[in-house]
Amino acid sequence: MITISAVKSCTGAVVGLAAAMLCAQPAWSADRVVKIGGFGAKSGVLKPFGDNSEAAMRAAGSLINRAGGVRLADGTRARIEIEYRDDRCDSELGVATLGSFAEEDWLAVIGTTCSSVLKPVFESLQKQAGDDSDTGHRIPVFADVAMRKGLAGISDWAFRNIPDEIQMYDALWAWMRQENAELKTVYAGVEENFVHSNQTWYNIIKERAGLAGYEVKGQAKWLVDDVDFVEQVKEMAAVNADIVVISAHPFSACGVLREMERQNYNPPAVIGLTSLTTPQLIEDCGAQAAGMIVPTSFAPINDIARAAAAATAQFGGYADLHSMAAWENMYAIKQAIENEGVEAKPETVAEDREKIRRGIQKLNLVDGLLGPIARTNEGESDKDFVLVKAMTDGWEVIEQKETAKN
Repeated sequence: MITISAVKSCTGAVVGLAAAMLCAQPAWSADRVVKIGGFGAKSGVLKPFGDNSEAAMRAAGSLINRAGGVRLADGTRARIEIEYRDDRCDSELGVATLGSFAEEDWLAVIGTTCSSVLKPVFESLQKQAGDDSDTGHRIPVFADVAMRKGLAGISDWAFRNIPDEIQMYDALWAWMRQENAELKTVYAGVEENFVHSNQTWYNIIKERAGLAGYEVKGQAKWLVDDVDFVEQVKEMAAVNADIVVISAHPFSACGVLREMERQNYNPPAVIGLTSLTTPQLIEDCGAQAAGMIVPTSFAPINDIARAAAAATAQFGGYADLHSMAAWENMYAIKQAIENEGVEAKPETVAEDREKIRRGIQKLNLVDGLLGPIARTNEGESDKDFVLVKAMTDGWEVIEQKETAKN
């Protein structure tokens, strides 16, 4: 993790990526490279997710390199090399993409965007490390975006840096109860054909709302790439619930919010899916989204988080809960490499991958942009989070939550 003290020592102030690059740092060995691959959606309506993760990986990698690179087993400093590939949120292509990294000399991989891709990707890995009868891929995969719960348990080579949405929506509904006690009923609009928006609504948001005492009156439905939401908004308005939940991603969510404005439909409160907490939503439809409440595991609320966001912007990406997970993963992989004595030689690829896998597995607590991140025995994360409100020009933090750490 880049530290503010490290930046200050070079520049005298907390600054962006360009100024940090001016720091005089020790040179690395020209023939020693740590290759970290990335993959996700780089095309279609989900393209921004892949773009943002790639930008965060490249920003973190650039800062690591400018600070002297990664320390190897013999004390040599190696630079990080990154390549990001498009899996188009297609499961077969995702598995093939991981296979291409595994067949080459990449030491670890960060990705992917879609849970429907991540599950078969994890299933293509060796299930139990050391089981020579299992011919699955043996390369660490550290997920940054796909939100479906419990996937890391599929393989010893699988890891995830994903917040717990049950914790997040329990906190959100408790906040709503405290701050808006007069609101009693809930209705949703849901992207039915996307795993995250679908399952988070039906299995988490809806269920936790019922447990919090709300009357859930149903849901309108659309597809992730739909552009016409007239009937869905009419359906929402006809139900006239106190709280509307938008369980969707920015492209369709903005379409729905603009249609709500067109139909002059203004429910007392609007709650959003975690993935909506991105600057993209504000840029695309900030006026219509204003007032929406959403939980997220990233907001630029401290110097380190602001520096990471600025660095990612230099590479053309937005800083949000997904891309900043990729940033955190880069530093966790660096820590594992240095703790376990990776050599980064052509003849040590298989051994180095095992060292990184073992190193990540040992990281019970790692640095995160909002605070320490606990690593569970199942390869999952326990992360701090905040509740934010959409404003016309950004996101305002309305409550911070520190989760219990192991």
